[in-house]
Amino acid sequence: MKVYLDNAATSWPKPPGVVEAITKYLNEYGGSPGRSGHDFAIQAAREVFETREILAGLYHVPDSENVIISANATHALNFAIKGLLEKGDHVIISHMEHNSVLRPLTYLHDEGLVRFDIARCDEKGYVDLEHMRSLILPETKMIICIHGSNVAGTIQPIAKIGALCKENGILFLVDAAQTSGFVPIDMQKENIDILAFTGHKKLYGPPGIGGLCMQKNISIKTLIHGGTGSKSDMAHHPEFYPDRLEAGTINTVGVTGLKAGIQYIQHKGIDSIRQNLSELTAHFMRELAKMEEVTIYGPEVHEERLPLISVNVKNKVPSDLAAKLDKEYGIMVRPGIHCSPLAHKSIGSFPQGTLRFSLGCFTTPEEVEYAIQSLKKIIDHENR
Repeated sequence: MKVYLDNAATSWPKPPGVVEAITKYLNEYGGSPGRSGHDFAIQAAREVFETREILAGLYHVPDSENVIISANATHALNFAIKGLLEKGDHVIISHMEHNSVLRPLTYLHDEGLVRFDIARCDEKGYVDLEHMRSLILPETKMIICIHGSNVAGTIQPIAKIGALCKENGILFLVDAAQTSGFVPIDMQKENIDILAFTGHKKLYGPPGIGGLCMQKNISIKTLIHGGTGSKSDMAHHPEFYPDRLEAGTINTVGVTGLKAGIQYIQHKGIDSIRQNLSELTAHFMRELAKMEEVTIYGPEVHEERLPLISVNVKNKVPSDLAAKLDKEYGIMVRPGIHCSPLAHKSIGSFPQGTLRFSLGCFTTPEEVEYAIQSLKKIIDHENR
């Protein structure tokens, strides 16, 4: 039996429609959007446009031209961070941030360009809003916050953080890599200026596709210059969106798969998907809580959280447990730091990290039960 419980890294399997959309593009009209005027190029361009429109509707972006296609959330975050911040700017982040935020800021700090402070979080991973407020300086330009922690499963109160930003005239950048497709996001109501997403997690698209969504008043510097298919007679890169941030050929294969993935979750209903996964997660947590040797991190069963569970087992190394679950039981999970060292320091699992079980919309109750019993067998056997 093979059980895939590593959906927080990359969701699998993909909906049938995703595979069909990718295959159709490759087999029937594999042209390059915006690079020619023939039928294949026009059809490819139509797919890209329609995907932008769907994404704009998903996040309530005022104009689909402000939906930028990138390779993933990391690239999108780099575009926003390095394209908006200038020398002397100050930034505030939370202690739950992923390295895709921490490392670009550390680079800019080491170059003597920006300063940043880190708002503390409690042992469940929730940001301390008052501490965040206390860190605001006259030169604070941006607050960056992860929406859902890939370590603890904590869903942050981004509407409250957005209100804090609006009140103080600060840009608000949200890392929605883990929440897109699982938690409804409204950039207007939640005062989000810039949002980074990835397609290969809870949007059920293929790897290598993501993007950046912006309000109309956001002006990001071009970081990569080159061909766009527009204004080709000019030596200067176009200033208008989306071309401004989309140099080079777009991953049309990824775009077609992403479009199908979003259509799948819209057909199923995000609320329905969330309810089902939340129930499975709660059952998983309740059963794990019965095992004295297991420490569960993050919000409680009754609190809103992502469908992932990070644990440690007494006197066991997470990587050893993951290897045993994989080799002996066919259960695929992720051990370690999960690219988020700050988060582990907040919840008390640094430096060993955690063993992370993460569910997707194709995870079955039978698979969850099998994982529970398999971990119990490992613990019981090694305690004899």
